[in-house]
Amino acid sequence: MSAHGLAQNWWLIALRGLFAVLFGLAALAWPNPTLAALVLLFGVYLLADGLLAVIAGLTRHNGSQPWWLLLIEGSAGILAGVLTFLLPGLTAIALLYLIAAWAITTGMVKMVSAIRLRAEIDNEGLLAMSSVLSATLGVVLMIWPGPGALGLIWVVGAYALVSGFLLIGFGFRLWNWQSSAHLALHPARVEVGRHPHPPQKK
Repeated sequence: MSAHGLAQNWWLIALRGLFAVLFGLAALAWPNPTLAALVLLFGVYLLADGLLAVIAGLTRHNGSQPWWLLLIEGSAGILAGVLTFLLPGLTAIALLYLIAAWAITTGMVKMVSAIRLRAEIDNEGLLAMSSVLSATLGVVLMIWPGPGALGLIWVVGAYALVSGFLLIGFGFRLWNWQSSAHLALHPARVEVGRHPHPPQKK
């Protein structure tokens, strides 16, 4: 995973964050969700997030190979999302462990991604924070499987809201980094734009 290749798809990262924010708002605004509604809502979010991650992972730039970290993260989301639809009779405890496993997996992948990007850019902090948040959610749900459907959706909704804003911020930081890198590689174009008619030699 290269910073340059990732920056090419900054909008996909920001879009993933937007989906997370929308899911978080919907979850927190829902007063008394049933377990079936919670499964459906979370399944849609997992599928959308997973598909966007896979699309970003399969995108090639200048012959670069697919980003296997994004493919792993996206595949985990799609798998978890499909399971929520194939197993509509999930109990609250089964859904809780499914969410926990997904959160830990994505958290580990994001942390590895942040470490790999650290050598190229200085803006990987938001991605690292998102990874810590995901892993923490998974561990907390594993060791504290106490909340019912209402408590679970509040926890997951709050996580999605914060994680979404972090991803949106990381996406726009990548866009800003890409713009700065482009100007650094092509300074002559900027100078020509400033002086369309260079002075003639005497």
